Amino acid sequence: MTQNRNVILFIASSLDGYIATKEESLEWLFKVEGEGDNGYSEFYDTVDTVLMGKKTYDWVIKQDLKEFPYKNKECYVFTRSTIEDTEDVKFVSPDITDFVNELKSQHGKKIWIVGGGELLHSFIKENVVDELIVTIAPTIIGKGIPLFKEGDYQLDLSLKGTRNFNQFVELHYEVKK
Repeated sequence: MTQNRNVILFIASSLDGYIATKEESLEWLFKVEGEGDNGYSEFYDTVDTVLMGKKTYDWVIKQDLKEFPYKNKECYVFTRSTIEDTEDVKFVSPDITDFVNELKSQHGKKIWIVGGGELLHSFIKENVVDELIVTIAPTIIGKGIPLFKEGDYQLDLSLKGTRNFNQFVELHYEVKK
């Protein structure tokens, strides 16, 4: 176990920068021929904490899965509402910077930001993201939910590596601090 854990975005995107259609569909993603699980299991094994926003959590719950997909991980859902914790999830509404820096200072594995949108935007603005692993699908969907929201921020990145998974290309960046 390491200290000063990294906060990592691990996500797939269309070539034109969308993570889902406006209707929140990922069907376009599953039409692309990948290789195995495109590195998901390998990454998942390096993580012990999952962070997501309430919209992403609601989307996951709507998928009618047999069990919660992050069952054996510490899972925090950021929300502005007061919601009772479940067996799998702690709902939190703290100051993002303090909360994430506290997690980063604890012993453990990597911390995964699941999904994009509002929470990712807040994390980037607060400068608490350490790495981005974006897997690009060879698809252009034209409109949808963007990976990165428009805003008044800038991230300088350093390329750590690239990998191919058949038709997918994984880009791994480190955030320059």
